[in-house]
Amino acid sequence: MTEATTKTRARPAAVILTPSAEARIAELMGQAPEGTIGVKLSTPKRGCSGLAYSVDYVTEEAKFDEKIETPGGIFYIDSASVLYLIGSTMDWVEDDFTAGFVFNNPNAKGSCGCGESFTV
Repeated sequence: MTEATTKTRARPAAVILTPSAEARIAELMGQAPEGTIGVKLSTPKRGCSGLAYSVDYVTEEAKFDEKIETPGGIFYIDSASVLYLIGSTMDWVEDDFTAGFVFNNPNAKGSCGCGESFTV
């Protein structure tokens, strides 16, 4: 009789970070306040479409948050936001007039005119 073995496959990250986003996270961690353990993405309710993207420093790891290790530091995704973000790509874009994280979210059904919020 042979013993059954279970193979576990690594689960893909909920959000794909571009090299540019990873570099920005490294910059943020380099200037982070003391006690910061990472950067966290969440989707609080606000804006005219309902949900917005928010990136903040985090000092404690929450039990159910998604954790992504990047070369520049740990990136967390709020557990309540993961379902809204699965399959998204997060990029950091800078041009002559603006700089910020840009999200390509396949779950977003619409967004407001200014691009600050989205709906699922």
